[in-house]
Amino acid sequence: MNPPRKAVYPGSFDPPTLGHLDLIWRAARIFDEVIVAVAKNESKQSLFTVDERMEMLREITADLPNVVVDHFQGLTVHFARSRGAFALIRGLRVISDFEFELSMAINNQKLAPDIETVCLMPSDPYLFLSSRQVKEIVSFGGSVSHYVTPDIERRLHEKLLGA
Repeated sequence: MNPPRKAVYPGSFDPPTLGHLDLIWRAARIFDEVIVAVAKNESKQSLFTVDERMEMLREITADLPNVVVDHFQGLTVHFARSRGAFALIRGLRVISDFEFELSMAINNQKLAPDIETVCLMPSDPYLFLSSRQVKEIVSFGGSVSHYVTPDIERRLHEKLLGA
């Protein structure tokens, strides 16, 4: 029997969006197990704590039995290897993402030639979606109901507007 085909989908997920969920759902159809890994980066100012982001991700992936949520600090390939994953999932939204993702894939390949990078393109409604834009829209009082779940939108309003 072959070992399960595991992939890691790393990111900050601050906050998780429907674009993230789109990629998680599609990766879950391809791999036996998808580990959604929240990056803990001390040099980056996050709106939500790692625990809050993990909680939100667990809520939105609750109906995907082959998805687990975890966190890590350090090199993604080291985390992937520690979890027995052979692939990293990366999202390519627009052409400007390509250069960055290609550079990351090349560096990861040099660090861990046994771990593949798999790029998925989001579905059309999420091509230009970013967590940064979602936070900016909410900070100005706009609705992001078409970009995040109702619970995540509520959490954004609480954090950014105190509402």
